[in-house]
Amino acid sequence: MIGKTISHYKILEKLGEGGMGVVYKARDTKLDRIVALKFLPKHLLCDNEAKTRFELEAKAASALNHTNITTIYEIDEVEGECFISMEYIQGKSIKELIGEREFSQEEILKIATQIAEGLNVAHKKDIVHRDIKSDNIMLTEDGQVKIMDFGLSKLRGVTQLTKVGTTLGTVQYMSPEQAQGKEIDHRSDIFSFGVVLYEMATGQLPFKGEYEQAVIYSILNEEPEAMTSLRSRLPREFDIIANKALAKNLDLRYQKVEDILIDLRKVRMVIESAKEPASTKKPQPSIAVLPFTNLSADPEQEYFCDGMAEEIINALTQVEGLRVVARTSAFAFKDKHEDIREIGRKLNVKEVLEGSVRKAGNRLRITAQLVNVADGYHLWSERFDRDLSDVFAIQDEISLAIVDKLKVKLLGDEKEKMLRRYTQNLEAYDLYLKGRYHWNRRTPEALKKAMSHFEQVIRKDPEYALAYAGLADCYSMLAQVRVLPPKEAFPKAKALASKALEIDETLAEAHTSLAFVLSTFDWDWAGAEREFRRAIELNPNYATAHQWFAGRLLVNLGRTSEAIEEIHKALELDPLSLIINTSAGFVYLYAGSEDKAVEQAEKILDMDPTFIGAHYILADVNKRRGKYDEAVEGILKGASFAGFLSQEAVSALRETYASSGWTSYLRRWLEILQSKTEQGQVLLYYDMASLYACLDETEKAIEYLEKAYEEHDYSLSGLLTNDDFMKLRSIPKFVELIKKMGLEK
Repeated sequence: MIGKTISHYKILEKLGEGGMGVVYKARDTKLDRIVALKFLPKHLLCDNEAKTRFELEAKAASALNHTNITTIYEIDEVEGECFISMEYIQGKSIKELIGEREFSQEEILKIATQIAEGLNVAHKKDIVHRDIKSDNIMLTEDGQVKIMDFGLSKLRGVTQLTKVGTTLGTVQYMSPEQAQGKEIDHRSDIFSFGVVLYEMATGQLPFKGEYEQAVIYSILNEEPEAMTSLRSRLPREFDIIANKALAKNLDLRYQKVEDILIDLRKVRMVIESAKEPASTKKPQPSIAVLPFTNLSADPEQEYFCDGMAEEIINALTQVEGLRVVARTSAFAFKDKHEDIREIGRKLNVKEVLEGSVRKAGNRLRITAQLVNVADGYHLWSERFDRDLSDVFAIQDEISLAIVDKLKVKLLGDEKEKMLRRYTQNLEAYDLYLKGRYHWNRRTPEALKKAMSHFEQVIRKDPEYALAYAGLADCYSMLAQVRVLPPKEAFPKAKALASKALEIDETLAEAHTSLAFVLSTFDWDWAGAEREFRRAIELNPNYATAHQWFAGRLLVNLGRTSEAIEEIHKALELDPLSLIINTSAGFVYLYAGSEDKAVEQAEKILDMDPTFIGAHYILADVNKRRGKYDEAVEGILKGASFAGFLSQEAVSALRETYASSGWTSYLRRWLEILQSKTEQGQVLLYYDMASLYACLDETEKAIEYLEKAYEEHDYSLSGLLTNDDFMKLRSIPKFVELIKKMGLEK
């Protein structure tokens, strides 16, 4: 077989052999990539049952799209050779690695989490692996888990192919119900997962025997020795997870993998807390800076009051060891007059800074009070009667007083960074505050006003780096909300962010702005990751950097466990941000945690029932679950609240669905999008491709995806997270598009 060409695959070498096939390394001569080919043994070709099972393997596995599951490219039969083309993995199996060394606690946790995430996605698609074992799980050279060989997977509802009295799977990893030849479901995979976890942690299998029947007896009747008795330094939480996964009684076993992932996160907390000696642990100081109240006669001075609070927030984020709630969450209490203790509880902080500003001409009166949330008492308060020219000095005094009262030690150059001024031009500073005020409102009209102010800032002070970063974000956001074409907006944003970094390389905001463009428009994933990590290194308290890193890069590259970790950091810093909460919902959804995505959407709706992101999350979940009534309602609500559709159009679409069903509704949507594009609105090719894919019009879907690619539509960066395109994954033009975008695994 070596050197032979089958279809458009040239066989290079043999990789392995199992009961259901032989695997070879091959080159795909069409797409010029290395693949793995799995062939059905010739002696089974006459066995229709085995051949059917083999075909089901490809169909089941090709429906999965996750970084921790081996990608299936196609199934074919040439000259009597039936084979599957799949992703070629460079690395070693967990079985091999267990034989070479002992895994650290952190490695066990990381690998187990990735296995669970892959299984979670499969189970959400009603696919059961049926042969989870350490031989079937690879670890790539960069530490990524790949679940191999869904060769024994079975879709629910498919005719049972296993004959009475026979079993599929590897005996040491079988669940009790599988070993007895009974009908199984996803909980059988959970049992096998428990075996692999036990094996990674101890180097031994939990159920042993000199022959198969002895092993089966052990599985059915014996309890494994505690892992902590074999490896004393393991956290007992590992034992708890293994015991629940290995429960013989199905009702006592984990019912879904999501629950395992929750418990694995608890193990991470235990491991991380154990690294720090108990005697050195101190509660982390935390603070929220509320918007300052405008006591000026002129209500238009509100921007100045907001700017004062935001500047103090930005200064405090430079202090290592101090958790500072982001502006969005702190400003959620503007004009609410809530009790300080309730605010502290909602934001999970120990102290709150509040204040007021009275501005008359060039005179300022600023008051500030630092309040202890626990008892409501003031820790510090001060009143400043100064000239406007002293505004920077006042901000410095307030920031230093907070650091002093919270007993936070300033390290290294933190004081210099905290007190740094980006301009000495008061007029430019005033314009910058106006720009930030409008930027934070995020409507297209407000963004255009923000741009005007930032442009004026730059004319007043060409070295004001923050103004360039702010202007870059305005261009990026206007492209996102489809006001400006991507080809017009993103190159300008990139140039502006680069200019900000020329002026000041240490500006976390500018690194984040550049990273957004690199990931969204250039599809330069390595460059974007470098910029995101630099931004977070410079300012770990910058919630937007964590949010965009999770939602714009990690999720799109299939690195969902990292994405969840980053979005959690963003939520901790900015818990009431509707935008960050929406990003979290989509991260959960793309990671396969539909229930968590729904919880997140419901949380958003509690804060704001009209927020469009929550409705789109619920619509996506319902579409995945085949609940089209609810999906349509969610899509139309979101489009209505966003102002994308008129109420007449919403009513027409709703009536179309009610009278003619899902397909007619999709075609009506296509007509609306085509009309909007022809009327000169920003091109909607990606959205149209999605609708054509749902209608199974493959050629049209590919045609519009290619148009979207030519226009550099930012939506394309999430191409592999969109379930609508699942059926296109084996089409060469789609594969080539993924390759051009650098999304190929």
